[in-house]
Amino acid sequence: MTRDMRTLDYAELREIMGEQPYPLLFATVSGAHLYGFPSRDSDVDLRGVHVLPAAEVVGLRTGPETLDRTWFENGAEVDLVTHDLAKFARLMLRRNGYVLEQVLSPLVVLSTPEHEELVALAAGCITKWHAHHYRGFAKTQWEFFGRTGELKPLLYTFRVLLTGIHLMRTGVVQADLRELLDGAPAYLPDLMAAKAEAEHGVLVGPSVERLTADVDALQAGLDEAEAASRLPESAAAEAGLHELLVRARLSR
Repeated sequence: MTRDMRTLDYAELREIMGEQPYPLLFATVSGAHLYGFPSRDSDVDLRGVHVLPAAEVVGLRTGPETLDRTWFENGAEVDLVTHDLAKFARLMLRRNGYVLEQVLSPLVVLSTPEHEELVALAAGCITKWHAHHYRGFAKTQWEFFGRTGELKPLLYTFRVLLTGIHLMRTGVVQADLRELLDGAPAYLPDLMAAKAEAEHGVLVGPSVERLTADVDALQAGLDEAEAASRLPESAAAEAGLHELLVRARLSR
């Protein structure tokens, strides 16, 4: 019998973390669970950071920068992706909102003091250039919705645009669509409820013309929020991330 994947078993997920071949600094839940609209049959997206030992970094034989494992648990697909801390830190210093959402995810499966340091350093990685990440992600998902008519990429489109606008205005990474509904199209809760019943459900509701107008308005809103944003032009956390990386590497 397939489990209803809207509720996660964190103890079970922590057991999965123990099977990783390298020490983990953290593991969190991303994807639809983080975004506030998981389905009964949702995939489980686990994301985190592992630390390669120094011997697998300085020698001729180096360890994996990225580990990606997918399997089925109780009828649901589980995807676990972890990056070595060096790669993850480089991604944090770029305009990559995705990794910031992972490290700041409130859905924490496994944490360490180094994870807490990463959370603190994340604020120093946020720049106004992150608007480009959310703009590009929205474009990709909107095009995917145009090809499939599925609710999932449509909700992703709205989620990333609203996250980007909120980030530009406040400097706070908020990935949960339920927390971003103020001023959003009134039909979004209904679409989220429909998506909760089927991971690959198709749109029944607002016309494509109305959706297009609302997406265009949010894209314009992101442009305006970026132009008015007081966020810095560049990240300020490189020194802190470097120090954390060296310390974490040498202690393992």
